[in-house]
Amino acid sequence: MAQGSYRQFCPVAMAAEILCTRWTVVLLREMVAGSTRFNELRRGVPRMSPALLSQRLKDLEASGIVRRDALPGEPEVFEYRLTQAGMDLESLIDAFGRWGQRWVSTDLSLQQLDASLLMWDMRRNLDPRPMSRPKSVIHFRYPEQAPPDRSWWLLVEPETPVDLCSVDPGFDVDLYVSTDLRTMTAIWMGHDTVRQALGEDRMLLTGDRVLASDMQAWLGLSPFAKTASMVDA
Repeated sequence: MAQGSYRQFCPVAMAAEILCTRWTVVLLREMVAGSTRFNELRRGVPRMSPALLSQRLKDLEASGIVRRDALPGEPEVFEYRLTQAGMDLESLIDAFGRWGQRWVSTDLSLQQLDASLLMWDMRRNLDPRPMSRPKSVIHFRYPEQAPPDRSWWLLVEPETPVDLCSVDPGFDVDLYVSTDLRTMTAIWMGHDTVRQALGEDRMLLTGDRVLASDMQAWLGLSPFAKTASMVDA
């Protein structure tokens, strides 16, 4: 996989030759989080070119970390799943994330804003249990962003994966969330709270009062949100 070899028998060096190429660990993060299809993986790594994504998947398959399965009845459609070797990397990916949350400054992290990635992460970590409605439509709006990243809709129904739309799905909206992308990212990462953003007029919630009051609970937050920063303490 790697373009060059460290020429060391050390297991750390051998693992690094496979895992330390550009985008590989980030792609594995997406697979650990549950994405299996090519388009799902693209949404989790939106700045990675399709050609490079395809190459990295082939590399990981050749290394025995990923397997490619054709869907029954759809031989042209594939799912990419972690093998046992790949699943063994879950603790490493978790450690990477916790280290980054603990030792990379919040200001530096919040310079890397990406509305598409944020909403994709929010979609899969949202917790519908605090929601009282059988179906909820939540419209997030980031007024300062360019049109392609400005508006997003989350469609939440019981026992159904949360759906994310970047084009108006045409349903009545239960809650409108208007804020800047930095504030929403900081809340998602555990560096800020909904209450604080509302109190400082950095967020406006319009619509269902119960959904609005429970927003901090149903957001779910990043898996690393509870890891305390050692840099910003």
